[in-house]
Amino acid sequence: MKPVIIAEKPSQAKAYADAFKVKKNEGFFDVQPCDIFPQGAYITWGIGHLVELRDPKSHNPKWAKWSLQTLPILPEEFQFQIAKGKAKQFGVIKKLIYETDTVINACDVDREGSNIFYSIFDHTRAQNKTIKRLWINSLEVDEVRKGFLQLHDNKKDLLMYEEAKARQMSDWLVGMNGSRLYTLLIQKKGIREVFSIGRVQSPTVYLIYQRSLEIERFVPEPFFELEGTFKAEQGSYKGKVKGKMKVHEEAQELLRKHQIDGKIPGTVSRLKTEDKKTLPPKLHALSTIQATANRKWKYSPANVLKTMQTLYEKKLVTYPRTDTQFITPNEFTYLENQVEAYQKLINQPFNVASRTPSKRYVDSSKVQEHYAIIPTKKIPTVAVLARLSNEERNLYEEVLRTTLAMFHSNYLYQETSVTTDVNGLAFLSTGKVEIDKGWKVLFSNDTDSKASKEPNLPKLSLHEQVKGKVVIKEGQTNPPKPYTEGQLIAMMKTCGKFVEDAVENEILKEVEGLGTEATRSGIIETIKRHGYIEVKKNVVSITEKGNVLCQAIEGNLLASPAMTAKWEAYLKKIGTGTGSSELFLGSIAKFLNHLIKEVPSQLHDKMFEMSTEIDLSGVEVATCPTCQKGTIISRKNFYGCSAYKEGCKQTFPAILLKKQLTVIHVEDLCTKGETEVLNGFVSKTGKSFNAKLMFTNGQLKFNFI
Repeated sequence: MKPVIIAEKPSQAKAYADAFKVKKNEGFFDVQPCDIFPQGAYITWGIGHLVELRDPKSHNPKWAKWSLQTLPILPEEFQFQIAKGKAKQFGVIKKLIYETDTVINACDVDREGSNIFYSIFDHTRAQNKTIKRLWINSLEVDEVRKGFLQLHDNKKDLLMYEEAKARQMSDWLVGMNGSRLYTLLIQKKGIREVFSIGRVQSPTVYLIYQRSLEIERFVPEPFFELEGTFKAEQGSYKGKVKGKMKVHEEAQELLRKHQIDGKIPGTVSRLKTEDKKTLPPKLHALSTIQATANRKWKYSPANVLKTMQTLYEKKLVTYPRTDTQFITPNEFTYLENQVEAYQKLINQPFNVASRTPSKRYVDSSKVQEHYAIIPTKKIPTVAVLARLSNEERNLYEEVLRTTLAMFHSNYLYQETSVTTDVNGLAFLSTGKVEIDKGWKVLFSNDTDSKASKEPNLPKLSLHEQVKGKVVIKEGQTNPPKPYTEGQLIAMMKTCGKFVEDAVENEILKEVEGLGTEATRSGIIETIKRHGYIEVKKNVVSITEKGNVLCQAIEGNLLASPAMTAKWEAYLKKIGTGTGSSELFLGSIAKFLNHLIKEVPSQLHDKMFEMSTEIDLSGVEVATCPTCQKGTIISRKNFYGCSAYKEGCKQTFPAILLKKQLTVIHVEDLCTKGETEVLNGFVSKTGKSFNAKLMFTNGQLKFNFI
């Protein structure tokens, strides 16, 4: 029988098909017999999550209405359904699986890839099938063919699925219970908003809220420094006395003590020059390229992930959803063999400093499912590069230059430190002289702000007499700066430093903070979409709605990054076979029961205020249900597809029959084809009515059932 290969999405399936001779059919590729598949094979695909958890009312009709009396929502058995509009493709997969004896999971090699495959496979109810796992990091033809020759068994894959399923169910439970609980209680306070609660999104919003409070409550404090300007034989330079003083009188007293008054001679009492070096940067993981791209080009983390995925599917870079900055000797070998060809792509030839792998970059023990993001073996032609968008070109070059830096020489400079003695008071100066730019020539367009601020010192000699002028300089402390989107990604990864408890701090370090490498940008987009934060000119700020949420969850475990870190740590145990899904979901149920019992009294005396409408224009809502290429984006007075220039005319109104359609309503229409029952529509005759809104064949319709 022909084995059936299941890819995560059509583009991935097409990349696999490129490695073989195939015939295209509706919903699958027919691989012709070859050395790898002597009888041929079928390649089919999901469309992301073909199978999803049912909503609460599908589990139990009493959960249809949002009510505190019906909480907690704890299904005895979770029920799944085929996602809206995806039944046809599911039917194709099911038929192919039933007609074979071997199924190959070729979805992404991560937790969600395993979840997508097994949720589809389990929903077909197929039995007695041999399941194999494709385990690759590149979609190049050679790598794809090698991967199919070296298929893994599904032992590890099944554990990853158990972990993913436990994560999916726990997130559903927290979201369904927490969102209803807080929304209903806050609405009792007069705020007519829906408040989405999430295991990762809520503590993320709270950390942004904490930063906003630090900025808001910051009181600038003056400080005073002693600064000397010195004129030597070869030029002038400045120096400062170590330490800052809180009051002007303290600085004056120090001057009186050393009998310094305005202009006074000094002596170069210490002169030390050291040769220093800066090593080439480490290779990129997803979070580092997201932070770098945000700093350099103000790209959002979500846009970086989307663009990196496109480059991966174009076979130009390796798998982007990686959390490691290391490669194995195998990758180093092909990079080293092609280093000159990579240099030509950026037209910057250089002599390779070393062809020996360094532990700074090459360490198999640091590589698990995926290695660092590097260029593939494929050397793109000029025509291929010309067809890349600006974002694709910038990110491809960033990966390329960072990889090439591994083969370049160190950045060399001399650092000079000078102590100038003025009547026994030491004034300190430092300067930097560049010796060899080394790997930094690859990033010559970057503005190295720290280096540019380093002053150049004149040529000085020990014991040289200099003319000096000393003044008291006043400054003031600055508040912390709000996060950029790139810094927010880094903060989510390193948020353990905000936690005082040593044990919790260690757990956060172990699981690398909030979310995972693959999900952090999605979490940021989610909290944008829910109106908790806004991003203007790359600066992240909390909204009034975000303030209300954080005031509501303050003092609760939902605000604590340590809580979600503990859950993530236990999920990893499930993934290694040392933890139990039943035990984990049982602890989630206990947590929710505790929440439902305690939160009403916690919120009883709290007062909330929201005065302004939240501007959600520019927020990405969901993939366009019509063209499946663009993204539905909220505009000022409507929702429209980003691919309108390519001809997609899909829009949704912002107000329909006097009813405001929120981002969440439009997201439901795009992803599920229908909303919950919405209250407050007004007919042309002036009569108010309630109905579900449905999206069918490009049209909005009412469902009065």
